[in-house]
Amino acid sequence: MTNFYRVSTANMYDATLRNLNARQKSLVDLQENLTSGKRVVRASDDPVAAAQAERALTRISRIQTEQRALEVQRNAIAQAESTLGDAIGLVQEIRQLVVAAGGGALKPEDRKTYADQIQSLREQLTDVINRKDTNGIPLLGALGSALQPFAGPLSGSPDYLFAGLPGQASSSSTAIATTLDGHSALMFDPRRDGVYQAGVSTIPADRSLTTSAITAVDRNQITGDGYRIDFTAVGPGATPGTTTATYTITNTTTGVTSAPVTVPDFASDKPATIAVTGVPGMTFSISGTPAAGDAVTLQPSPSLMSTIDSAIEGIRGAANNNAATQAVGQALANIDAGMERLNNMRGYAGELLNRADRITGDHSQRSIQLEADRSRAEDLDMVQGISGFQNAQVGYQAALQSYAMVQKLSLFNFMS
Repeated sequence: MTNFYRVSTANMYDATLRNLNARQKSLVDLQENLTSGKRVVRASDDPVAAAQAERALTRISRIQTEQRALEVQRNAIAQAESTLGDAIGLVQEIRQLVVAAGGGALKPEDRKTYADQIQSLREQLTDVINRKDTNGIPLLGALGSALQPFAGPLSGSPDYLFAGLPGQASSSSTAIATTLDGHSALMFDPRRDGVYQAGVSTIPADRSLTTSAITAVDRNQITGDGYRIDFTAVGPGATPGTTTATYTITNTTTGVTSAPVTVPDFASDKPATIAVTGVPGMTFSISGTPAAGDAVTLQPSPSLMSTIDSAIEGIRGAANNNAATQAVGQALANIDAGMERLNNMRGYAGELLNRADRITGDHSQRSIQLEADRSRAEDLDMVQGISGFQNAQVGYQAALQSYAMVQKLSLFNFMS
């Protein structure tokens, strides 16, 4: 028995149109993917991939924001490092002039000329250390300071103050500090630095009496107080041709005076060198020919600027070569200590710049990784996309041709 199946012409046409529409939509979607270069154009295409791509883009945007902030911080530290370089250059020039002012053959007028030159450089140094960045923030402002961090000298004395909170802002994995610790760079701390200024009373031209640089032997014992060494007696020693001396050490801050110290006999025909060890945490020596009534004072130096001002005052007001030698010797030792602080802070600034470079490298690597994650989530494989588009195009053309042929299969085409 033969079975006959009848297919409705209208139903066949509807099915064909539905297939044509589906193929056309698929072709349009593939064309949109090719033109955009993305596999996921809308979130509805692949919600999981769209969410992954969105997270990657958000993280990339955050990295870009952090990098822009880092560039601002890097520029500020670079300016601060350059400022410290200018300051070191000025201090080196001042040191050269101080050395020149210590020449024994100079006249008082020559020393005043050197003092004036040092004064001019000191004024330039004051401008440099108070330099600001493009936003008006002091480059050496530590954790927070006035618009002019370094103020002084105060009341005519060679004392300077740092108008701010000492310290250094910490850096993070994505940022560095925007200012440097100017207090650490230019201010002295007695315990940390042990910088003291030694002065000698007026010595007649026929004698000499100078001190060596103050050396810190135990910073934990340094009190920061002022001291005065008074020679109370100088006379013949027990051995012919020798001299003995007695001195006391007075803490000028507390008023406590030590027991007299007698220096062992030393030769009368040559300058003596007396090692003073009675000052807590410090040691130095007194060289020359002491006499009863001579005094040596010790005062902590507040800052590098104080040291320079003391050098200017000592060189300009030196009554004789002994006073000039004392002023120059103390200035050189303390300027060297200040130079060490400046160089240490400049080295720290260089390390901050290196840290900024490392952070930039990390940002670059993370951005590349996140861009790869985003690309895997939403980008289109162009080879696969072109192949799929061509296949869909061929299929659509075949569907159109078959539909055109089906439309010709009408009873009216066979009626004569």
